[in-house]
Amino acid sequence: MKSPVFETSINSMHSIVIPLEIANSFISKKHKRVIVSIRFKDATIRFHAALQKRKDQFFVMFSKKNQKLLTIYPNDYFWVQLLEDTSKYGVEMPEELEAVLQSDPEASAIFESFTDGMKRSLIYYILGFKNSQTRIDKSLMITENLRLGIRDKRQLIKKL
Repeated sequence: MKSPVFETSINSMHSIVIPLEIANSFISKKHKRVIVSIRFKDATIRFHAALQKRKDQFFVMFSKKNQKLLTIYPNDYFWVQLLEDTSKYGVEMPEELEAVLQSDPEASAIFESFTDGMKRSLIYYILGFKNSQTRIDKSLMITENLRLGIRDKRQLIKKL
């Protein structure tokens, strides 16, 4: 499932308003998580997002980092298309975390018992590291903490 391409601009510092008919076509099919494709000049980026509602408007968050990648400023207009997010977690799982969880069935089962938001939070934490070895080390630390019975996110990401 994908939306028609539409033109828009930045609504607030970090969001894009999604036309009601486009948002409703996703929401009505229980697709709250989407992939957002944004084209500006000759550059295109894609990222995972959640359709959020405030008052009578739907929007998705559009980070300063992504705005910078495309060199978009508040008065610029750009092209947007929403696509159905078919990923398991609503974000792409880093290879390093996936491999560590596959090697540890106990930690994997605990990870899968978390809410979708908690899983995404841990995935985004790992994605925040650019170095593959650091991602592996942090993934190992999280799985070790899971096996120790730690369930609080702030404690999961700390070395004990």
